[in-house]
Amino acid sequence: MKFEKTKEVLNQLVADLSQMSMVIHQTHWYMRGPGFLTLHPMMDDFMDDVNDQLDEISERLITLDGSPYSTLHEMAEQTKIPDEVGRWDRTMEERLATLVDGYRYLADLYQKGIEVSGEEGDDPTQDIFIEFKTATEKRIWMIQAHLGKAPEIDA
Repeated sequence: MKFEKTKEVLNQLVADLSQMSMVIHQTHWYMRGPGFLTLHPMMDDFMDDVNDQLDEISERLITLDGSPYSTLHEMAEQTKIPDEVGRWDRTMEERLATLVDGYRYLADLYQKGIEVSGEEGDDPTQDIFIEFKTATEKRIWMIQAHLGKAPEIDA
């Protein structure tokens, strides 16, 4: 079988992007306070981006004769992005910091995918990983800037 390690990373991304979508949803639903009118609709854009990535990653996995996770049970078992019950006592800054943590994890996973797909000679998938890592790093930069912090991409 070709591209086995690449397919493993793709399927891990299926689980993690699904979970990240839920983390963004939670931020969207449970936010209150200064910045709400700007940040609330921005979360729709964040969800759209993550869901677009999820679709492309899943379709690439299928193209490589893989089988993407497709149940909530599989996603919950496989994701490495933490889960927490929604609550109203978190500040906007805390919620955004949680998003940054999730995006940092995804950027690292995309980097692993870049390396693995390069080793296996899967240039099209490597291109997808590079594109999505770049977009994810931009998200980190934008959220960190809103929080008054440096992106710390190279930390």
